Amino acid sequence: MHRTICGLGCGMCLVILATALPAADDTARIQPYARNPSYWQYKGQPVLLLGGSKDDSLFQIPDLREHLEALHAAGGNYIRNTMSDRPDHEFEVYAFGQLPDGKYDLQQWNDEYWRRFENLLQWTSELDIIVQIEVWDRFDYSDGADSQRWQKHPFNPANNVNYTFEESGFAPRYPKHPGQNEQPFFFTTPEQRNNQVVLPYQQRFVDKMLSYTLQYDHVLYCMDNETSGEEAWAVYWSSYITRRAREAGKQVCVTEMWDDWDLRAARHRRTLDHPERYQFADVSQNNQMKGQQHWDNFQWVRRRVADHPRPLNTVKTYGADGGRFGNTRDGIERWWRHVIGGVAAARFHRPDSGLGLSEPASASIRAARKLESLVRLWDVEAANELLTDREENEAYLAARPGDAYALYFPDGGTVQLDLRQHAGPFQVRWIDIATGEWGRTETLQGGDRITISAPAPGHWVAAIVKQP
Repeated sequence: MHRTICGLGCGMCLVILATALPAADDTARIQPYARNPSYWQYKGQPVLLLGGSKDDSLFQIPDLREHLEALHAAGGNYIRNTMSDRPDHEFEVYAFGQLPDGKYDLQQWNDEYWRRFENLLQWTSELDIIVQIEVWDRFDYSDGADSQRWQKHPFNPANNVNYTFEESGFAPRYPKHPGQNEQPFFFTTPEQRNNQVVLPYQQRFVDKMLSYTLQYDHVLYCMDNETSGEEAWAVYWSSYITRRAREAGKQVCVTEMWDDWDLRAARHRRTLDHPERYQFADVSQNNQMKGQQHWDNFQWVRRRVADHPRPLNTVKTYGADGGRFGNTRDGIERWWRHVIGGVAAARFHRPDSGLGLSEPASASIRAARKLESLVRLWDVEAANELLTDREENEAYLAARPGDAYALYFPDGGTVQLDLRQHAGPFQVRWIDIATGEWGRTETLQGGDRITISAPAPGHWVAAIVKQP
């Protein structure tokens, strides 16, 4: 349980924590897998992170425990949690203490907010679910067409007793899309505008968050949600969290998530080209893409980081019927292309932008675990070059040639697999992605290009394993 509640805002809670914690077992924490750093290991063992959840600030939902248990039952072990306190739902609360007159004091905490956060950490630890935190979300500090998030937020000078508009440099409203970068909240750091009024309160919030998370080994840190902000902001906060962790005797993995849909855009290189700063990369925005381009862009990133391989996470897989970013078929295809293509973590985004933990999402997770029981994804590599007679977006392959193959069909189809250098027999175990259940079993002989057909239209994956 948490024992270091600090109201000083000076980081002292981390000093107390550092002296209270036993010597850390560094092999237990979530970190790049020693034998294949493109994947994660946890508690010393390689682990493929798969998930789906129904909200962004997941720790705030009333039925959190039930939702986590449902994810665990489906085979999921990965969630996204923004530290948001949006007034979008009546059950959400702010992190800061509210005074009798309705204003907030940024020097005081709302214990309920932090109790909920502690529950999330404790329960996910019990269930071996990895938590990827997004520390800041630009949408929390703007006013969209259908929201008043900034107008209600405690950091807004109109709502707190700690500073004025003049002192902070804030405006009463920020109605434009936050991608316009008009919000000074994201320019406070020393290499930017060095806002010494607001920055100490931001630091105090991060210190408070870390006083909880650094007691656990199953937390990843992403600085922002799909940001297009300045690089200096991300550098500051990733360095700040890394340093605070080190002061508490811990090591952590941090990243930034950029907004550009094209992974080849220069902004993504701020993360991809800096392994000394970011221990993994989140490339969720690739899920705005479809079909072969979606696959090709992700494979480009894998080649880009090949000299310093790191886990590539996709904490937000878009696509659900009725949503704005593709339909359910798009969502399932994107998730599976990444899984087969070598992603370290894949999660279905919350509805209605994604499938959340709906039955189609749960079925995909169950199917992927069945595949993993026969083909360890960290032991194979993307290998579409071994497929012939393949139409665009017809099939995708990962392989350890001669031993194991994972073959995904988005909608049925027939391809040829090159087994000319590898005599059989091979066993083919089909998995129906729509249900998450095993399909038929086949045997094939190697030594040639072998024709393989999916059992039926729809999403199918095959585990093809060499037999003794």
